[in-house]
Amino acid sequence: MLKLFFWLLLLANATLFAMQKGYLGAFYSDGREPARIGKQLQADKIKLVASDGAPAAAAAPAAAAAASAPSAADLAPVACTEIGNFNASEARRFSSQLAERTPTLKFVRREIQEVASHMVYLPSLGSKEAADKKADEVRRLGISDFFVIQDSSALRYGISLGIFKTEEAAQKQVASLAKRGLSGAKVGTRSVSSSKVAFQLRDMGGDARLAFDKIKLDFPGQDVRGCP
Repeated sequence: MLKLFFWLLLLANATLFAMQKGYLGAFYSDGREPARIGKQLQADKIKLVASDGAPAAAAAPAAAAAASAPSAADLAPVACTEIGNFNASEARRFSSQLAERTPTLKFVRREIQEVASHMVYLPSLGSKEAADKKADEVRRLGISDFFVIQDSSALRYGISLGIFKTEEAAQKQVASLAKRGLSGAKVGTRSVSSSKVAFQLRDMGGDARLAFDKIKLDFPGQDVRGCP
């Protein structure tokens, strides 16, 4: 009997020792064994996902860009905006685009006098026949804003290719003409008053203002200002 008690006590101590050391982990768990760590969620691999399935980090910049883009509702109406010193052909093209893209926008066309002192020209060709022949060549290059000079000055039978307020603007025109294939253009000083067209647009806001900004891109040389 004493021997049996001794062996039972020894077995109990051995079992307790094995449990404390984790040797019986496959059969018993008290929540403190090292294997429990391996069953936890791997937090470093968790990713936030946007509702459309894209990672949230990637979706955020797109959402921020969309939020920063102006919308028609963000653009308050402007009481009056004036654009232009248009020549006749540019004025027709501009008013046609306005009527097509912003049919409800109110605008007023007005004639203005522009005083300029720098002329881009081709020197005198010596005769009307030679000037007319050169004019045909200019047209074939797609240049339409010009005229044959027929006054009694030294430039008679030359060709005017534009009048500009500043020498810088005139030199830009010379460079532009050269790119289109017309060489020999010069810049001279000559004060000229010419009739131009301006447009005043009233109560322009929302969709009309967005449309105007797009139309304006086709007329980069035109000034935009407040109404006088």
